[in-house]
Amino acid sequence: MCPDEVGVDAIETLVVPRARDIGGFEVRRALPAPKRQMVGPFIFFDQAGPADFLTGQGIDVRPHPHIGLGTVTYLYRGDFHHRDSLGTDQIIRPGAVNWMVAGRGVTHSERTSSLARTGPHSLYGIQTWIALPENREDMPPDFEHHAADTLPEFEDGGVSARLILGSAYGRAAPATLHSETFYLDVTLDADALFPLPDDHEDRGLYVTEGAVSIAGQTYEAGRMMVFRPGDRIAVKAGPQGARLMALGGATLNGPRYIWWNFVSSSREKIEHAKREWKAANWGQGQFDLPEGDRDAFIPLPG
Repeated sequence: MCPDEVGVDAIETLVVPRARDIGGFEVRRALPAPKRQMVGPFIFFDQAGPADFLTGQGIDVRPHPHIGLGTVTYLYRGDFHHRDSLGTDQIIRPGAVNWMVAGRGVTHSERTSSLARTGPHSLYGIQTWIALPENREDMPPDFEHHAADTLPEFEDGGVSARLILGSAYGRAAPATLHSETFYLDVTLDADALFPLPDDHEDRGLYVTEGAVSIAGQTYEAGRMMVFRPGDRIAVKAGPQGARLMALGGATLNGPRYIWWNFVSSSREKIEHAKREWKAANWGQGQFDLPEGDRDAFIPLPG
């Protein structure tokens, strides 16, 4: 059921992503934003690509640390070779999910696979961070990979959607979550209507391709809209259709501190993680390096 009328004031925040260089590769960062730190537990949202690479080229994100969050990598095109300090060695391809929970501390790297570098290739995807509830920030780190064919899918009225994380429309994705969450990859035919889940407190969407209209206003690709809680919301695709990521869930018990790759409800935990990473006491302190990727790491920023 799609509401007939959606007021323009139902959009609580409109976010225009900022360009960020992550070492020779530019991403578009929607969260955190000056006027919006989180949407539900989602505290970081990067669009990587679309970008094309020549033979032998690719992305090399060297080993780096995280605390207090879970990372979600989801690709439209290309691949990433994920290694982490838990011993994980996993290639992720379009439609699958890499869900890494940092908890008290984990290190990982993400690189274009050696197979993809054997010829021209492209990369296009989304990486998000989900802040952990305060009582789970110090949990042991964990990693889950879920293939595309294990994720719930929906099709109706020109709408195709895949549930990446959490629960929506009476279905649940397989990844182990630690707070109420939903995360959907949605493709809309021309003029198709898409109703957002109405059983989550915080809801937002990010347009990756095409355009959608809300209350008679058009929002092109590269825009994030965060909606007022409680309203029934539906968006309509433009004449060329659209693709979007819908996200949200329950708000956490308070804001989070963010410094580099660390997220926490405690400044002291972030300061401790900074000292531990700088000490480079691999395997003896808070952090280790991934097996098979120990030759270089990203140093603590100045």
